[in-house]
Formats: sequence, structure tokens, C-alpha cells
Amino acid sequence: MQDLLSMLYFWLKAGHIIFVIFWMAGLFMLPRFFVYHQEAAEGSPENALWVDRERKLLKIILLPAILAVWGFGIALAIATDAWDQPWLHAKLLLVLILSAFHGWMAGYAKKLARGERPMKGKTLRLLNEIPGITVALIVILVVIKPF
Repeated sequence: MQDLLSMLYFWLKAGHIIFVIFWMAGLFMLPRFFVYHQEAAEGSPENALWVDRERKLLKIILLPAILAVWGFGIALAIATDAWDQPWLHAKLLLVLILSAFHGWMAGYAKKLARGERPMKGKTLRLLNEIPGITVALIVILVVIKPF
């Protein structure tokens, strides 16, 4: 299996990068959607539009992207036999954090759909920084391989 994956290395890498871009786009968009959603009046047509937009973003972009990122990423780790690399362990930890953030946002979207608004817009704007900082650290780990 490793030989086959090694032959497909560049295709796996391209797929991984493509779906990371899709995933990051969604992770940047969704908290911003939440800010606008919370500014809409409860029960209004605009509120219903935000519920639908968030659901579509989660189901059409974010879910397929996270599954592909993990699939391509694991295939790349197998193809390169990188499991014993400390930088990969750190990267996996950060990807787990992003995955948990993704899951938290899916849960928050459900709360908003039920009419619950537990967070303020300012907090949601700050949460929008999590994916950017995390992905910057991941890129440094992958490109520089500091350890």
C-alpha cells in the first residue's frame, strides 16, 4: 500500500492542499456568518436566511473538506512514512484543535438555529482568528520542520 501511495504522492499532496484551502475558507466564513446572524432579529426572514446559509456552508463545504483533509493527510503520512517525525505530531495536534473548533462551530450553528445566542459579536470576531493563527503554525511546521 505504501508503494502505491508513494507513486501518488504529488496527487495526494495536491488534493490535501486543495481541500485545506476549502476547509480554511469555511472556517474563516462561518464565525463571520455567526456575527451577522446574531445581528438579525430573532424570527425574522433574515434570521432564517442565516440559518440556511450556515447549514449549507457546514454540509456542502466544511464537512466534505474536513473529511478530505484528514483522508489525504493520513495517506500522505503513510506515503512518506512520516509517523515518527516530531513536526508531524505537532501538526496533528493543531489539526485536531482545528477539527474541534469546526465541531464547536457546528454546535454553535445549531444553537443559533434554535434561537439561542450565548456569545457576543465581539467574542465571535475574536474566534475568527483561531483558524488563521493555527494554520500559520501548521504551515511553519510543514515547510520549516523545526524539529
